[in-house]
Amino acid sequence: MSLSRRKMLFVLGGGAILAAGAGIGSFTATRTPKTALAPWDQAGAETEPRRKALSYAILAPNPHNRQPWLVDLNTPDTVILYRDTTRDLPHTDPYHRQLTIGLGCFLELMIIAAAQDGYRVDLNLYPQGETGPVSVAKFSKGAEADPLFAQIMHRRTCKEPFASTPVPADKIAALSSLARVITEEQQVSAVKKLAWAAHEVEMQTPNTLKESVDLMRMGKAEINANPDGIDLGGPFLESLMLVGMLTREAQLDTTSSAFQEGMRIYHEIHENTPAYAVVTTKGNTRQDQIEAGRRWIRLNLTTTELGLALHPVSQALQEYPEMADHYKAVHELLTEPGHTVQMLGRLGYGPQRAPSPRWPLETRIVNA
Repeated sequence: MSLSRRKMLFVLGGGAILAAGAGIGSFTATRTPKTALAPWDQAGAETEPRRKALSYAILAPNPHNRQPWLVDLNTPDTVILYRDTTRDLPHTDPYHRQLTIGLGCFLELMIIAAAQDGYRVDLNLYPQGETGPVSVAKFSKGAEADPLFAQIMHRRTCKEPFASTPVPADKIAALSSLARVITEEQQVSAVKKLAWAAHEVEMQTPNTLKESVDLMRMGKAEINANPDGIDLGGPFLESLMLVGMLTREAQLDTTSSAFQEGMRIYHEIHENTPAYAVVTTKGNTRQDQIEAGRRWIRLNLTTTELGLALHPVSQALQEYPEMADHYKAVHELLTEPGHTVQMLGRLGYGPQRAPSPRWPLETRIVNA
C-alpha cells in the first residue's frame, strides 16, 4: 500500500522538489522494485496444481500488506493454511479480524485459480479451533472455471481520488450480491465524514500511527528486501527521501510538514468518493470473517471487470479503545443491530495502479 504518486512537483515545508538534472532519467528508470514485484510475473508458472493455485492466492489483498499466510503441502492433494502470527497488527487489529479477512481473500483466490485447471477445493475451516490451522483445503478434480479468474492479474487497490462520475445502476446491480452499494448523496456524505474522522483517529493515536510507520518500506532497496508492509517507492518519493524530506521521524511527528501533507493528500482522496461498498455479516465468528474476505475479493475482481476501482477505508471498523465511538457509529449507520460491518470501501472510477509487492511463494511454504 502506498501514498499517492500523482504529483511530480511537490511543495513541502517551503521547499520544492523538481524533476530536473542530468541523471533524472536514469534515476527514474531504476526505481522499480522488480524483485518485490516478481511474484506477479511468476503467477501461473508452477505446474503442480496446488502450487499453481497458490501462486495466484499470494496476490490477495490484506491489511497493511502483511501477507499473513503460511501453507503446508506435505499431505497429498491438500493445502493446510496457517496464520503467520509474526505478522500480527496488535494495535490496529488486536483481535486479528482484518487479518482473518485477508486470509479469506487468499482462500478464495486459491479456489478460483484451482478451478481454472479443473480442480475443486473443499475447505474445512478451523478444524482444531483457533489454536490450529485456519483451513484444511482438499483438491479434487471436477470444477468449472470461474470467469473472475481473468481479473486476478488486473485487480488493484486504488488509493487515488475518484472521478465524480456516478456509478451506474446496472453496475450497482452487478455488485448487489456481494456488497451493499451506497450512492445516495446524503448517505455518501455521512459515510465520508465518518471514514475521514476515523482516519484522523488512527493517524493521531501514537500506537496505531507507529505501527504503520514501523511497517513503511522506504525506497526500492527496502521494498525489495521486505516486500510487505506499506511501500513508499518510485522516483518522486525517493527524491524526497534523498534530501531528507520524507523520513520515518517526520511521519511520526504529527506537527511536521511531511505528516500534514500526507493528511492533506488523503483528505483529497476521501473527498473524491462518489460511492461506498459495504460488506456485512450476521455474526462475527472466524468463519464469518473468512466468508467476508471471500466476498470482498470477489467484489474487487468484479469491480475490476466492470471498470470500477475499489479502496478499503476500514479504519472505523478497527477495535481499539480510541476508535470505539466511530466503531459504534459506523455500525449504527451501516447495518442492523447484532450484525457486523466487516469491510467498508470507496467505490468509483479511478486510475490504474501498479501492483503491490509480494513475498515469493516459496517463502510462504512451511515443512517443504
